[in-house]
Amino acid sequence: MTNTLGLRPLTARSVVLSTLLGLHPPRLRARHLVRVGALFGIAEGTVRVALSRMVAAGDLVHVDGAYELTERLLRRQARLDEARSPRTLPWDGAWEIALVTAERRPAADRAALRQAMSALRLAELREGTWLRPANLARPRPDVVLRQCTFLRGRPERDPAGLAAALWDLTGWAADATALLAALGRAECLADRFTVSAAVLGHLLRDPLLPDELLPADWPGPELRARYARCEAQLERLLTEYVPAGGRLAKS
Repeated sequence: MTNTLGLRPLTARSVVLSTLLGLHPPRLRARHLVRVGALFGIAEGTVRVALSRMVAAGDLVHVDGAYELTERLLRRQARLDEARSPRTLPWDGAWEIALVTAERRPAADRAALRQAMSALRLAELREGTWLRPANLARPRPDVVLRQCTFLRGRPERDPAGLAAALWDLTGWAADATALLAALGRAECLADRFTVSAAVLGHLLRDPLLPDELLPADWPGPELRARYARCEAQLERLLTEYVPAGGRLAKS
């Protein structure tokens, strides 16, 4: 498959990480992760080296003979789950507005806030002012609540124009259309796996705006539906290589 989307090459780490991020609970024994790697032509030794490096890097922990995601990646898994099936609310035209009111914030707090705002899908109108349509149901982390005061309001001018100024909707839609085409071209397992991972990353950047604020023919729902079908196919294949006993339940 021609790489026109800047897709990352398939590695042992990406296979292990994508596999565990798709499991609930995200735990597998090494021998089963080796079998998954073999599906993609990755040697057993390469998978085991990747596992050791991921433990050292704080991506995985080795518990009771199985590898599982660390807390940081469990939070990422939650964001990915939300990207697959976002919890939207009926929209009445209101916007949520976050004003940074904390003073003398260290650089680490400012960086953490920016990362959290992105995960909440708020956009920055100007420094210290973040907003979005109030159509999403999701908790606000402590790092946000400590630094911001939240308000509700409505733009006096065209809200669709405001949304287009805050988010690159044209760019997101163009990349989504290209990913849909790539999914259609992907024939071998490695290509489907690689494109699916890119699709999920792109869904994380979907602003999840109300329909009233989106351009015509917005490809978000189609991309999400196509991803769900592809994910189901990959899960069926994974089930053939990883028996139910290999997926350890949390004790």
